Amino acid sequence: MIRIARLTAIAVTVFSLAACAGDSVWAPDEAVAQATHVPSGPASVTLITSINTANNSGAHSALLIDGATRLLFDPAGSWHNPGIPERNDVLHGMSDPYLDAYVAFQSNGAYEVSMQTIEVSPQVAAQLSQVVQNYGAVGPAYCSRSITDILSGTPGFESISPTFFPLNTMRQFAELPGVVETYVVGSTGEETDGSDAVLAAQLATQ
Repeated sequence: MIRIARLTAIAVTVFSLAACAGDSVWAPDEAVAQATHVPSGPASVTLITSINTANNSGAHSALLIDGATRLLFDPAGSWHNPGIPERNDVLHGMSDPYLDAYVAFQSNGAYEVSMQTIEVSPQVAAQLSQVVQNYGAVGPAYCSRSITDILSGTPGFESISPTFFPLNTMRQFAELPGVVETYVVGSTGEETDGSDAVLAAQLATQ
């Protein structure tokens, strides 16, 4: 009986890991080198949350890291641009115009975007940059879970608990000292199904 229980636990673990894995994308070295963007200002981390204003639910989470270079960790994201090389959900070369395009995409239609920024040390930014690049491709419905998993093990962010839900992630991030928050309101459009309710349904099938 004990052996069967252990095998069941192992099977559940393997299944869970498989569920959170996405399709691997790996841009060539030349493309990444050419697209490198060095941000101005101090090192910082920005949590980007897309919110469905029609039902006030979270739609997506992403993490912008401004360190020695700028990286956007967009787990299970659907935004793509031919000028931005991707390596397993990490987008390189996100200069301000590209970042504006990304935010416009996330705030389109019945959505708005929350951008919560906190200054960090260059060492923390470097650590986060390395971790997101090593994390691997993220599967559908795991955007917030992957980000909170990473942040919970990062100095200064230990208070953040793992969660699947973008609004929960946003609320936890808001409690960090020194956070500055801005909102971007999207254009008028049709409501889509990017919401916590749909996210819960996706998780239930995995």
